[in-house]
Amino acid sequence: MQGNGTEVTAAEIARLAGVGRAAVSNWRRRHADFPKPVGGTETSPAFALGEVEEWLRHQGKLAEVPLKERVWQQVAGHPDGPVTALVHVGCALLHLHDRPLAWLESSACPDDGQLARNLPEALWQVLAPRFGAPRESAVPRPTSAGLLPSIPLLRGATELAADLGARQTFEFLLARHLEANPRQYTLTPADLAELMAELAGPARSVLDPACGTGALLHAVAARPGQELYGQDSSRELAALTALRLALRTGGTVRTAPGDSLRADAYEHLRAEAVLCHPPFNERNWGHDELAYDPRWEYGFPARTESELAWVQHALARLEDGGTAVLLMPPAVASRRSGRRIRADLLRRGALRAVIALPVGAAPPYNIPLHLWVLRRPRRAVVPPELLLVDTGRLVHEGRSGSDWAAVRTAVLDAWRTFDRAGEVAEQPGLSRSLPVIELLDDDVDLAPARHLPPPAAGGGAEQLTAVRDRLGETLRLTADLTPALAGEAGPARWPLTTVGELARGGALVLRTGGTGPHARVLTDHDVLAGTAPSGTLPGTGEDPVLVEPGDIVVPVLGGGGVARVIDEETAGAALGRNLTLLRPDRAALDAWFVAGFLRGTANSRQASSYASTATRLDVRRLQLPRLPLDQQRRYGERFRALAAFEDALRQAGRLGERLVRGMYDGLTDGTVAPD
Repeated sequence: MQGNGTEVTAAEIARLAGVGRAAVSNWRRRHADFPKPVGGTETSPAFALGEVEEWLRHQGKLAEVPLKERVWQQVAGHPDGPVTALVHVGCALLHLHDRPLAWLESSACPDDGQLARNLPEALWQVLAPRFGAPRESAVPRPTSAGLLPSIPLLRGATELAADLGARQTFEFLLARHLEANPRQYTLTPADLAELMAELAGPARSVLDPACGTGALLHAVAARPGQELYGQDSSRELAALTALRLALRTGGTVRTAPGDSLRADAYEHLRAEAVLCHPPFNERNWGHDELAYDPRWEYGFPARTESELAWVQHALARLEDGGTAVLLMPPAVASRRSGRRIRADLLRRGALRAVIALPVGAAPPYNIPLHLWVLRRPRRAVVPPELLLVDTGRLVHEGRSGSDWAAVRTAVLDAWRTFDRAGEVAEQPGLSRSLPVIELLDDDVDLAPARHLPPPAAGGGAEQLTAVRDRLGETLRLTADLTPALAGEAGPARWPLTTVGELARGGALVLRTGGTGPHARVLTDHDVLAGTAPSGTLPGTGEDPVLVEPGDIVVPVLGGGGVARVIDEETAGAALGRNLTLLRPDRAALDAWFVAGFLRGTANSRQASSYASTATRLDVRRLQLPRLPLDQQRRYGERFRALAAFEDALRQAGRLGERLVRGMYDGLTDGTVAPD
């Protein structure tokens, strides 16, 4: 089934064998018979998949390549590129999804050439009703010559769909492609896309004029008779979005290639909702040729205000009373070049809310982006108020990552109350509604943080007292847990083994994380900081690895020796990226003994590689002494006590930071007296 020309990188070999990339580098150095590169570059060589499979199987490192990996490698190594491969796969999966019996009949043909000649007409009978005539469809009409290199891939993909389902198979392959090419695409995270769709509310017709990979339209709740419209300057992305949406819904799906500002494919569309994550800071958006465009109802955007062009495009494609939600860079709320347009959006009641998100909500991840909620005004407009929300403070205790569940709840609660009543009660530091007249000054600055009263310092004097009391208790606990020093001993001379040898002998199981959607994910930052699971994982069509009590989790990046034993509270979370899980056989290994010795500085140093700017740990090379179980448990109890002391120190540090920050804020804003 596998094409002979498929090539794989070292990272993909590691995924096939279930090891780290450092292990593949070691194999290349230590084994003269390891396959030679057939392509790529010196720093990133590529190898023939068939040769790699044969070598891995001969070495006992691979029993059989899973079907999912085979299909993905065929996509990645397609002679016409992975995007063409994904389009062909999407067409076949849509045929299987809509007409399963017809696909089974067509694919029964054993000859690849004959199947390539038969498929174009069969596929088009499914594609045309879904996407329209060839001139209207972003999905190109397949040809026999174009499909021929893809026939083995299509057979494998539809075989995989028998296990996963057609939609899940396409989502898995698309997610793998996006993960393998992170710099080529600007993605909208699934959680943010769902929040934007919920702000827009239920809608029968929805447009995304910069649809990318279709994340926003994919997040829209399905309704009977729904119509989804997308446009993107990349023809490839418009085609992938169309196929992705068609596999999800039986409603109308229309996507078009082209720049929505310069070549709008939906000039006469009036949708109930528009969702958009537009390109940011574009100078060449059409300023010179679009000066007299009728869409500039609120003013002609300056060359530096491409985002305000997208705002007005979205409003122009809404029906009266329809809602648009756009993701915006924060500078749009305050740049002087856009103040006249912002003022007119406020005066006419088109801009209804500005919501500041926490840092890291979407790319670029170092900027706290905004959501603008707009509504196309009806004829009679009452002078409105504007909802301002700032969720930047909603972070997990003890770390910088946002508490997305709290963000979502705060935003939706404030918006739904405001949308229903026209105003909301003020929540200092979080949200308020402000009369438009108060914003129409010389700057028309709409940044939420500049108009929200600060929250009480640390929650007020009462809560600061509670924090102080908790800090005192924690410091006393820290003193109680301070480990006693043991007597001196000479260097140990016990026999050693490695994690890799223990895994091969069945004494423990190794798993890597980062796959499968899950709402509660243990990240590498959580492990390093000793905090609760705080991450999320996108849908990839794969099952996540769930941690269990007694598992040991090791970060593979960063160079520090860290190993965390999973407790009852953390159990059930999914294993995040850049983490390796060790699940010891309790009859042979004590978990705390293993975790303690993995943290040895010399141990982690000898198992680390420095091939790039980041230090990477090869967990299989970490060493453990061969000791009987009763002796392991003696060490394990000592390591457990050290971990408890470390947790108490971390908690004391967090509480101390919170108390100091609260006191500074309280003294400077007057809520705490100096006496």
